[in-house]
Amino acid sequence: MFTCKTIAVTHRKLCRRPFLEQIERVLAQQPVGLILREKDLSWPDYAALAKQVIPLCRKAGIPCYLNGFPRAGERLGHPWLQLSFPLLLEYGRPEGTQRLGVSVHSLEEAVRAQQMGADFLMAGHIFPTGCKPGLPPRGLEFLQQVCRGVTVPVYAIGGITPENAPLALDAGAEGVCVMSGAMEI
Repeated sequence: MFTCKTIAVTHRKLCRRPFLEQIERVLAQQPVGLILREKDLSWPDYAALAKQVIPLCRKAGIPCYLNGFPRAGERLGHPWLQLSFPLLLEYGRPEGTQRLGVSVHSLEEAVRAQQMGADFLMAGHIFPTGCKPGLPPRGLEFLQQVCRGVTVPVYAIGGITPENAPLALDAGAEGVCVMSGAMEI
């Protein structure tokens, strides 16, 4: 997939094969984490899917981060979460969370997320991406400001390719997050 630290972000609608088969292909690439994103699912559907994906991640030795449901960890007995900054503000760091990633879109959000207990940040979107058509990217200068403004690891997200990933690392990112590049391999 990529030659740097990579967190794979799921989006089952991008898959060309059955979703769980795609997850196994992604995990075989040894990312440093997998974020089960699937924003369109209701809690019962998300929980059912998580119960299938978490064991695949455990078997591969890859951390699986549950996304978008602040109480997912306690409900599923899984201590790794990834939240948007607004959800972090609303719920704080959920009790029992062992590792928390937070998506940020400004230096101020990054600093506040770190203060509220984020273990790592996802800063974006850095490059143009089909996921956010018409929305200008924040760019490498933004990424550099975030990386310099916090002490927790920062992962660049948004339009990341094997060609531009080194630019994100040069800006100070610990690694990158990829969705299309993970779901379409």
